[in-house]
Amino acid sequence: MRFFKRTNINFMKAKYMAFAVSLAVIIAGLVFIQKNGLNYGIDFVGGTLLQIKFSHPVKIDELRAKLKKAGFKNAIIQAVENSSDEYIIRVEKMGTGEEEEHLKIANRLVLLFMSPQEEKLSKEKLNLNLMSTAEIKDLLAKAFPEEKADLWARKIAEVKKEKKIIRGFEELKEAGVPTAPLNYLKEKTFLGSVSVMRVEYVGPQVGRILRHKAVLATVWALLGMLIYIAFRFRLLYGFSAVLTLAHDVLVTLAFIYFLKIEFDLKIVAALLTIVGYSINDTIVVYDRVRENFPIFRKRKDMSFGELLNLSINQTLSRTILTSGTTLLALLALVLFGGEVIHGFALTMFIGVVVGTYSSIYQSCAYLDLWSKKFGTKGLVK
Repeated sequence: MRFFKRTNINFMKAKYMAFAVSLAVIIAGLVFIQKNGLNYGIDFVGGTLLQIKFSHPVKIDELRAKLKKAGFKNAIIQAVENSSDEYIIRVEKMGTGEEEEHLKIANRLVLLFMSPQEEKLSKEKLNLNLMSTAEIKDLLAKAFPEEKADLWARKIAEVKKEKKIIRGFEELKEAGVPTAPLNYLKEKTFLGSVSVMRVEYVGPQVGRILRHKAVLATVWALLGMLIYIAFRFRLLYGFSAVLTLAHDVLVTLAFIYFLKIEFDLKIVAALLTIVGYSINDTIVVYDRVRENFPIFRKRKDMSFGELLNLSINQTLSRTILTSGTTLLALLALVLFGGEVIHGFALTMFIGVVVGTYSSIYQSCAYLDLWSKKFGTKGLVK
């Protein structure tokens, strides 16, 4: 299937204009990023991770609405094993970012998900589902011998570990907790609808390490591409391809900044995927350039720029069809994929548009510049 039957567009004529537009976007992006920084997510700036279990199914949209109302606008919510009652919630660093402060944030999040009835009860009784084994033992030890209090506390802890949340005191009776301590617990505690499975503190040091590794991953990817293309084609093709990929990453980063997309590990994955997508399209064009070498040798009046134009026009239909179908899928994810993957999908959408543009107006334009500067000796076999 061909999107265009035959085209004869002089792409190389517009290369300087394309260079100017790209350079303006890249410089603007770098200046603003240097001045204000990217909108880093929890992965890079640190934050609080909380894994909670509800006693009843809760919709993820309800949790997100409560978090936004409480000021946690960039919170990340992830269902555990596709369940509707257990979630991992990550909120970004607030205040000084000390570990003690993160524990306060975790407590604030738990209170956020409690019902008004539970909040009222919590003023009079303790929430058994939020108590540690040591706290349960200390409570029971006020009315029972310490040895028995320790035994019962451990039995209750085992029930919490197995079921993740205690939904009724009958579950404790089945686990071997006698009637007397159960009645005492009913008097002093209540069973809240939220249980905390895990609280973790992600420090800024981890964020610095992740940023360093993200940069290394991108650099190694570009270096690998340079070696591969230099081996498959020639060294100047490799340099041109790497310059194109660097262009794609920098332009996409500029749009990430201007659109205020949260920069986290998903965005790093998107950038690396864009690099892979862009190089694939570039290699298709380079392959056609190499296939047209015999035509270039026969026609003494043909310039290297005309060879590039011929090759781009011949692969244009394939480029538009491939990019078009990819963009349709990404557009569906941007519009209907939900908030969790919105940043990833939008970054991919931008990257594919930029990659398609660069495979025409950047990768081949660099080769045209090389030919004008050094001739075609290092470009044509």
